[in-house]
Amino acid sequence: MRRSEIQSEVTVEPYDHPTGGWGSVKSLVDKSAAEGMVASTIWETLYRQNKADGFMCVSCSWAKPANAHPFEFCENGAKATIWEQTKNRTDRDFFSRHKLAELLEWTDYELEKQGRLTTPMRYDPSLDQYIPVSWEAAFREIGEELNKLDPKSVIFYASGRASLETSYMWQLFARVYGSQNLPDSSNMCHESTSVGLPRSIGTPVGTIQLEDFEHTDMMMFFGHNTGTNAPRLLHPLQEARKRGVPVYTFNPVEERGLMRFKSPQAPTEMLSPGPGTKMSTEYFQVRCGGDIAAMTGIAKTVLELDDQAKAAGTERVLDVAFIDEHCHGFEEFEHFVRDATWEEIERVSGLSRADLEEVGRTYARSKAVMIHYGMGLTQHRHGVANVQMVVNLLLMRGNIGKPGAGVSPIRGHSNVQGQRTVGITEKPELAPLDTFKEFYNFEPPREKGLATIEACEGILDGSVKAFLGLGGNFSRAVPETEKVEAAWRNLDLHVQIATKLNRNHLLPGKVTFLLPCLGRIERDTQATGDQLVSMEDSTACIHGSKGYRPPASPELLSEPKIVAELAKATVPGRSTIPWDEWVGNYALVRDEIERAYPQYFKDFNQRFLQPGGFHRDLPACKREWKTDTGKANFITPPDGFDVDPDIEAEGAQVFKLMTLRSNDQFNTTVYGYDDRLRGISGSRMVLLMNRDDMERLGLRDQDFVDVETHADDGVERRVEALRVHSFKLPKGNVGGYYPELNKLIPLWHHAVDAHVPAAKSVPVRVTRSHAAVEAAE
Repeated sequence: MRRSEIQSEVTVEPYDHPTGGWGSVKSLVDKSAAEGMVASTIWETLYRQNKADGFMCVSCSWAKPANAHPFEFCENGAKATIWEQTKNRTDRDFFSRHKLAELLEWTDYELEKQGRLTTPMRYDPSLDQYIPVSWEAAFREIGEELNKLDPKSVIFYASGRASLETSYMWQLFARVYGSQNLPDSSNMCHESTSVGLPRSIGTPVGTIQLEDFEHTDMMMFFGHNTGTNAPRLLHPLQEARKRGVPVYTFNPVEERGLMRFKSPQAPTEMLSPGPGTKMSTEYFQVRCGGDIAAMTGIAKTVLELDDQAKAAGTERVLDVAFIDEHCHGFEEFEHFVRDATWEEIERVSGLSRADLEEVGRTYARSKAVMIHYGMGLTQHRHGVANVQMVVNLLLMRGNIGKPGAGVSPIRGHSNVQGQRTVGITEKPELAPLDTFKEFYNFEPPREKGLATIEACEGILDGSVKAFLGLGGNFSRAVPETEKVEAAWRNLDLHVQIATKLNRNHLLPGKVTFLLPCLGRIERDTQATGDQLVSMEDSTACIHGSKGYRPPASPELLSEPKIVAELAKATVPGRSTIPWDEWVGNYALVRDEIERAYPQYFKDFNQRFLQPGGFHRDLPACKREWKTDTGKANFITPPDGFDVDPDIEAEGAQVFKLMTLRSNDQFNTTVYGYDDRLRGISGSRMVLLMNRDDMERLGLRDQDFVDVETHADDGVERRVEALRVHSFKLPKGNVGGYYPELNKLIPLWHHAVDAHVPAAKSVPVRVTRSHAAVEAAE
C-alpha cells in the first residue's frame, strides 16, 4: 500500500443531510465524469437497471419490484454500474509497463481504477509481469495443471456475482473433476443465517417478500447499514413510515440511511427544504455483541405483559395457539428469558430498561412484525445464536408465515443467495448429488469440502495446491490477510475469472492465469443469439437479466463459456454434460436447473422474466417446518449473552473493533475516499472512537495510533499509523474500514458452526503510534 494513503489527513465532519437527496445525485454525476462517461450514456444505462426487461444490479441483492420506479437504482448500485462501464482499460499495454511487485504497492482503489481487463493473461515469473496468452492455450494449460493435482486440494471459489446459470455449471465442473471445495462469499457474511435458520424454521433464507411491507405494522433492524448496503430497501420502508409504522433500529453506529431519507424518485421531496423522512422511530446504539441481550430485554417485556394479561383475564400477549401448534422448545427459552436480570441486560447491551420496554410494548400490540438484519448479527463468534434469537422473538407472537411478518436477512452480493440454491456449497447434504449422478453419468464426491476459513487454513499449511476464482478478491476479503498473501505464492495453480484488476490477482502461484469475462451489463451473444441470465434476490425471488451494452473488448468471453471451456479441457468424457449446447443456449441450463430443483424452479424459463420475478416455494412461508422436530424451534443461546467467548476482552486498554464499509465502497471494491454519509473523507486509514475513550487515552483528533489484536496465541497482528477521530460510538467500541483491518482478525475467531469471520467484535488494544513520525515523513 502506498504510504501516501496512510499520510492523508482525514476530514471528519457531521453529516446532517438525509440519505438520498441531492448528495446522491451529485455523487453519481461526479463518478460518471471521472470514468469518462457522458451523462446521456450513463443515464440511459441506469434507466434499464433492475427493470424486468433490463439488467439486474451488479451490486446488492435487494429485490426488483414488479412496478419499478422510473429510475430503479440506488447510489451504490449506480456506482457499481458506472465502475463496470468505465472507459478505462487494463489492457496488454498496461501490463507491459508494470511489474507485479510495483502494482502490489498500489491501493485497492488505484488498481480497479485502471479499468476493465481486456485480454487473457499468463504470469511470467522471469519478467514479474502478466503477458498475453491465447484462450486456447490458457484452457489447455489450466486443464493440464489441474490433472496433475489431487482434486481434494483444489478450491473452486465463487464470489456471489455470477448468475444462476454460471453457478450451476461451475459446481458441476468442480464435482465432475472430483472437488467438493466450493466456498463462496456467503461463508464470509451470511453463513450464520444459512446455518441458523434451517435449525429454527427449516429454511436457510428469509421469509418476507416486497408485498409484506404493505401489510406490516412494525419493523426492527439489527446490525445493518441500509443506506449504504441496500438503499433501495429505503423506498418501501419510507412508505411504511409515512403511514405511521414504527421502526426500531439497533446498531452501534448511527447510520444515516435509517435516520433520514429523501427519495430521488420524488421531485417534491427533492425540492423541499425539509430534512426528509424520519426513518427510525428510535435509534438505539447497542454495544458490539450486545444484540442477544437487547432482544432478551424485549422478550422479557413481552413475557411480563403476558403475565399481566393472564392475571387480568384479558387477551394473551404471547400467541399461545401458534406456539402450541407450531413450536418446540418454548419452555427452555422462557426460563432463559425469565432468569436474565435487567441489570445484566443493560450492562451487556448498553441500553436502558426503559428503552427496551418501549420496544417490547410496541411489539406486544403489533399484529405483523418484520425483523431485518445484516452482518452486525452474523459476524460474531455466536452469530448463529444471534440469528436464532431473532427467530425466537418473532415466534413469540407468531410473526412468521403470515402477511407483513417474517425474518429478513439482508444479503450482500447480487446472487450470493442464488448460488447456494443451485449447488455452490461445500456441504454434500445441501446438493442433490444423486440427481447429478443420474442426470450426467458421473460420481460426485461425497465428503465435505472446504469452506472459506478451511480453504485459508489449507493455503497456510500447504494442503491446498490450487485456487480457481469465479470473481471476487478472496485474499483481500479474508482474515489474516498478510499470512494468507505470503502463503498464496506456494500454490501450484492460480486462476482468476474477472472483469477488473484487484490485489488477489497480483499474488501469483507457480502457474497463474487471469481470464477476463463479460460484465452483466454487456451483450452476451452465443450460437442462438443474445443470451439472458438469472439471479435470486434477498427475498428468494428469481429474476432475469439482459445485457445490452457492447463488450469492453472483443476478446472477452462470457462466464458460462469460460467455465465450459475449462471443463472440456480438464474433464473431457467424464460426464454426459453437453457443455457446448449449454453455452449456445442458456435456456437449456435453466431447464436443467428446473429438472434438478423442481420444488423451486417450476416453469423457470416461462416465469423468470415476469415483472417482480417469481418466488421460490419456501415451506416456512406456509408454516411448514422442515426441521428435525417438524416444528419451528425456539433455540436458547448456548452461552447466554456472551457472543464472543473465545477471546478475553476485559481491561481498560481493550476495545471491541467492528469493521465497516464506506458509502464509497461495495465489499472489497473501493470507489473513492468519500464516506459521505458518515462525513469522512480523505483516507480510509481511520480509527473511529468514542470521545470519552480518546480523552482517557490522552488522544486527540488526527493523532496516529497503532491497533493490535488482543489475543494470546503468540501471533502479532498490528495495523500502524491509523488516524484516530472521535465519533459517536458506544464506549469501549471502535470502528475501522474493511478490508484494510482484516489483518487484525484471527482466522480462528469465527462463528461457531458457520465459520463466518467474527469481524464485528474483534478485541484490540489501541496505543499512540510508534510509526507516526515515520508515516509523516
